[in-house]
Amino acid sequence: MKTLIVYAHPEPLSLNHSLKDVAVTTLEAGRHEVQVTDLYASNWKPALDASDYGPAASSPLRVAADSGRAFDTGTLTSDVRTEQEKLLWADTIIFQFPLWWYSMPAILKGWVDRVFTYHFAYGVGEHSDTKYGERFGEGTLAGKRALLSVTVGGPEAHYSDRGINGPIDDLLFPIHHGILYYPGIDVLPPFVVHGSDRLTAEEYAVAAKNWERRLLELETTEPIAFRKQNFGDYEMPSLRLKDGLEQPGQSSFALHVRPPVTPDEGRRG
Repeated sequence: MKTLIVYAHPEPLSLNHSLKDVAVTTLEAGRHEVQVTDLYASNWKPALDASDYGPAASSPLRVAADSGRAFDTGTLTSDVRTEQEKLLWADTIIFQFPLWWYSMPAILKGWVDRVFTYHFAYGVGEHSDTKYGERFGEGTLAGKRALLSVTVGGPEAHYSDRGINGPIDDLLFPIHHGILYYPGIDVLPPFVVHGSDRLTAEEYAVAAKNWERRLLELETTEPIAFRKQNFGDYEMPSLRLKDGLEQPGQSSFALHVRPPVTPDEGRRG
């Protein structure tokens, strides 16, 4: 297995750095190939601008069209092209980062903004009244798997169904579904370390062991069962979920996850 780790934390002595090292050591011990993009150490440029597209940039700047033209003509900056090549190389992508202000660090969002260009991560495939491009289950990165390894400062109860911060799955939905699943990546359930600012040595040892176990199960873990866009669940061209496909009481983000198949349904199929 080929794994790309995209790591976003400025402190080499941080918990995130330790978890990144655990991932590298565990995967390499299992004879996996590993590449690491350390965004802070490499002084990654987080802000997208016209310089990313070279001669393909227009005035005024049109991010989608210009990024697609730069991708097509090979005029994206070398740092962006390198990261796209890593993504194409990888079977699995691990994102290691702290949850800051309910989202990923700005430098990691900047990596997404610059690397996920038009004609690479989006804007591919047929666009018509019956198929709205290859996305949400299809696309350039289809067949790859991704896992978020996230550290959270608050306790687990704060991120539960009735917790003050909201369910962690809801907070991560824009990343899971909107960033990763959009270009076709299968998304694994996240690995979350709660109370990360107050971990004792014993608690860290438990977290590290749990992380090792998740890493060893990367190839067999079932991804989140997001619904595919072009396979019959959504009305075209409105892209609204068809009535009656949800479970009783299901709403909001959960609508876009297929309910589990019961044994009886499996036998009927």
